[in-house]
Amino acid sequence: MQKLIIQGGLPLHGEISISGAKNAALPLLCAALLTEESLKISNVPALQDIITMVSLLKQMGVHETEHGNGEMVLSAAALTHPVAPYEMVKTMRAAILVLGPLLARAGEAEISLPGGCAIGLRPVDQHIKGLQAMGAEIAIRHGYIHAVTKKLRGARIVFDIVTVTGTENLMMAATLAEGTTILENAAREPEIIDLANCLNAMGAKIHGAGTDIITIEGVSSLHGAEHTVMPDRIETGTFLVAATAAGGEIHLKNTDAHLLDAVLDKLTEAGARIDSAANWIKLTMQTKPKSVNIRTAPYPAFPTDMQAQFMSLNCIADGTAIMTETIFENRLMHVQELKRMNANIEVEGNAAIVTGIAQLDGANVMATDLRASASLVIAGLVAQGETVIDRIYHLDRGYENIEGKLSALGAQIQRIQ
Repeated sequence: MQKLIIQGGLPLHGEISISGAKNAALPLLCAALLTEESLKISNVPALQDIITMVSLLKQMGVHETEHGNGEMVLSAAALTHPVAPYEMVKTMRAAILVLGPLLARAGEAEISLPGGCAIGLRPVDQHIKGLQAMGAEIAIRHGYIHAVTKKLRGARIVFDIVTVTGTENLMMAATLAEGTTILENAAREPEIIDLANCLNAMGAKIHGAGTDIITIEGVSSLHGAEHTVMPDRIETGTFLVAATAAGGEIHLKNTDAHLLDAVLDKLTEAGARIDSAANWIKLTMQTKPKSVNIRTAPYPAFPTDMQAQFMSLNCIADGTAIMTETIFENRLMHVQELKRMNANIEVEGNAAIVTGIAQLDGANVMATDLRASASLVIAGLVAQGETVIDRIYHLDRGYENIEGKLSALGAQIQRIQ
């Protein structure tokens, strides 16, 4: 099993490029199911979750051509097997995103229930409730969602909770439904805007993406299009937090500061100087960071996907911070691993009280999920001595060549078997 070894204590300096957003690319790949024509997608990140999703689409009959440099063409002219088996869904919960497009295009779908998740419950009841309101007949048998419809119909759907994948699934399904669909209490993430832009380029009629009310006028068919995946705001934030914790000056290309206002505000509060323009961000950190309180909430508030990284920053910051997780009930599992590195953290319910110390100690630690693994990398960068991170396959699900990019910034980090 592969591991990362990090020698801490070095500031970060240099320039790197940010990859395309995983959380935007996955639903965009599923959008190819909605048309017989080809969908060309650029800036697709080289990640394990992307490989898994493409494999899933291929076994459904989608033809994929990879042109290199993050560019691929997907053609779903013939959908021969509208099934998402457990073997694939269990490794990537985003596979549920094929449900809406398959129902809209093929009129049937058989999708394994996602099952457990390390960071907490992610129920799919909002997806099912919405598709039933649009006329789908859905039954759950032997761990699978069985869905059929003659034709989806437009409906007014009010989400009980804000759900990103639920919003994306129903938005895709509604593009080919008969009539108008209105999604209320919809998620507002930039990745939903990116998906809507692609769908509109394919001939859909979507209005209001990025607000909590999205209106979709159904059309009879969609056509092919070309789309470039937006930059990854979580990867951007992770590198910015790393430089704030370790010190130095980094320049991130191919990204957008407007995608992470809440994160940049907290980094500035911690003491970082941030400059930005249309497609780059520069961060300079010349002092010891100050502790910052965090409370996660749906976009545009502070993202849950950045909570773990900021915890590592707070571990070596001046002062005490209260970090409250409101999205996932088990998203504090990295606390025990950080405490192995001598971090001063106390957990009370869904909150962690982090008191900064002068220096973390390098140690053997284990990643429990994707963002927890990123937090351990940041902790390793600022720790005294050697940190060895196990189970780094989590990193490969969401960070493209993270050790290569950190090495380019001057970090001493290597991957070993």
